[in-house]
Amino acid sequence: MQEGSYIWTHLEKQHHPVDKWIDWIWLIVLLLAAVLLFSINLGGLPLRDWDEGTVAQVAKEIWQDSAGSMGWLYPTLGGEPYYQKPPLMHWLIAWSYSVGGVNEWTTRLPGAILTAISVPLLYCLGREIFRQRWAAVYSALIYLTMLPVVRDGRLAMLDGVVVTLLMVMMLCVLRSRRDLRYCLGIGISFGLICLTKGLLGILLGAVAVVFLFWDTPRLLTSYYLWIGILIGILPVLGWYAAQLLHYGYPFTEINLVDQPLNQINLVANGQPEAFWFYLIEILKWSWPWLVFLPQTLRFTWDNRNLSWARLIIVWTGVYLLLISLVSVKQPWYIFPIYPGFALAFGFQLTEIENLRLFSSYPRAWVTSFAILAVVASAGSIYFSWGSTGKTDLQIIFASAALTMTLAAILAERGDGQFLKILVWGSYISLLLLMKSNYWIWEPGEAYAVKPVALMIARANPAVRKIYTSFPYPRSSLNFYSDRTIIPASFGDLQYYWQYDVQPPYLLVNASALENLKLPLIKVVDQAQGWQLITRY
Repeated sequence: MQEGSYIWTHLEKQHHPVDKWIDWIWLIVLLLAAVLLFSINLGGLPLRDWDEGTVAQVAKEIWQDSAGSMGWLYPTLGGEPYYQKPPLMHWLIAWSYSVGGVNEWTTRLPGAILTAISVPLLYCLGREIFRQRWAAVYSALIYLTMLPVVRDGRLAMLDGVVVTLLMVMMLCVLRSRRDLRYCLGIGISFGLICLTKGLLGILLGAVAVVFLFWDTPRLLTSYYLWIGILIGILPVLGWYAAQLLHYGYPFTEINLVDQPLNQINLVANGQPEAFWFYLIEILKWSWPWLVFLPQTLRFTWDNRNLSWARLIIVWTGVYLLLISLVSVKQPWYIFPIYPGFALAFGFQLTEIENLRLFSSYPRAWVTSFAILAVVASAGSIYFSWGSTGKTDLQIIFASAALTMTLAAILAERGDGQFLKILVWGSYISLLLLMKSNYWIWEPGEAYAVKPVALMIARANPAVRKIYTSFPYPRSSLNFYSDRTIIPASFGDLQYYWQYDVQPPYLLVNASALENLKLPLIKVVDQAQGWQLITRY
């Protein structure tokens, strides 16, 4: 017995360095693949409205802030106090501006790199909960080849950074079960999530608490855990206390009352989007990996007595339930659920690859791949027609069609190589998409922002606020023009024109200008069908 124990210990010591060496190789490969996919053509397109434009403008004002005015602690948006979100991400982008100047590339780079780091982090999570290395490898590769992960991770938003911090927190949660020192990492990562996303970080903290309650309840009574959380949230409490002391009641009303109670109302209080909004988002953007969803759900539920299944059920189920109960819904709020899906798909595919009980894989898989191949082929043909053909989109869809066709053929033959083809082809297709000018499609929904912003900057109006007939605010226009462009109704525009002591500046298109019937018009400049006018 002692001799056998000695031999086993000796073999374990021999193989452990080899395992660590292989793990490091995979971590480096995954990181390099992720950095390439997340950084290629990063500055090729203008900033998107809403989150990107707002985050960039706040960061630019922090960067432009004169020394001693505490703009890093009390950020502004268009010169007005901005305390809707803590400024961790804005600090990173402001630092990027100080190194590389103000442009799209430096705006998106911090978030893109931090989100790319989440890919090897998911591999570490997989190695922590799965016994098989290939389960961790497949999980990381599936996560890397999900369209919403790559696209949203490249944008200058908060969610990619939050997901990376969430993975750090969950990795520390898993390791704290055998080493309580990792409780400090749980607290620090949770605090950084809250310092990035505000009080909504509590939703992600709830995921960790529910998992521990189900899997390792003894940790919830450990003072190490709560000391770690206390240390982690001290900077968050400090930031909120600083805002409260500086702004007083307005901060309390907007940040601590309006956002948690009005914007995060439960379904019973009414909501602008349906409860199943995020389910539709998952169904729209998670292909081709949704092909494996039915078997994965059943397999995970059947193994719910194991830690890995409990983690996946809580990560995906609890978070999906919580954000579905939130009244204000945005497509990128679903981002934190994708790592959980990737872990489930990765382990399921590894089990299937190891079993190989049948001469061919399930007919539903082959049929699904064939349908996806037909749809992608139709897209490639559509974008190749006529003089308005778009070569980039044609090639992207052709790459996806070839990938799905080969996957269908190999799956029909029972060849496990279809998984490698699926991963590699999806990666190449995404790389082609990110290299093109179509990876951000929202700017096409309105007028081109940069020519109009350039026109405003060239005119250099004397006022900082310009009113426009466009129906909604465009944060990217504010960022590029270095002005605050405020939407206003026709009645308000006529009132400002007639009664403002200082001649107002209006940004209007031809139809609005005709309907307004304003007197004493002076056209300052024009671009893209929009005119900047003022009063004589």
